[in-house]
Amino acid sequence: MYIDKTQYIFDLIQNGSVYFLSRPRRFGKSLLISTLDCYFQGRKDLFTGLSIYESEKDWNKYQVIRFDFNAEKYTDLKSLQDFIDEILCRYEKKYSITEKSHSLSSRFRELLEAIYTQTGLGAVVLVDEYDKPLLATMENEALNEE
Repeated sequence: MYIDKTQYIFDLIQNGSVYFLSRPRRFGKSLLISTLDCYFQGRKDLFTGLSIYESEKDWNKYQVIRFDFNAEKYTDLKSLQDFIDEILCRYEKKYSITEKSHSLSSRFRELLEAIYTQTGLGAVVLVDEYDKPLLATMENEALNEE
């Protein structure tokens, strides 16, 4: 049996701008992130027959910046920084950003500004498995203490 929960997603999007959604492992957070990704890309065809299809009238296409921290193994701070650098490089190339700041935070801010300048719309930032680097670091510290 399928239960259409897309009206909840639509309501969530319409009523706010920044959310932190925390649920236990294996409770569908990655599926929700993928659903949001497709929605914000304006992929109306994927939602045919669902509540959100009828509720959304504009189907704007936003630029989605997606960080999926499940993709790597984080043994130290440098491995996390390298992973973020790799993601930023990919988007900087896509938006023709050639002059890069040194810090990751400055580069991220410049990326968001470039997207807005080029598209006239704000970017959507989706983060999946945000806790993996923290948990990996905690596990490494525990192993080092033994």
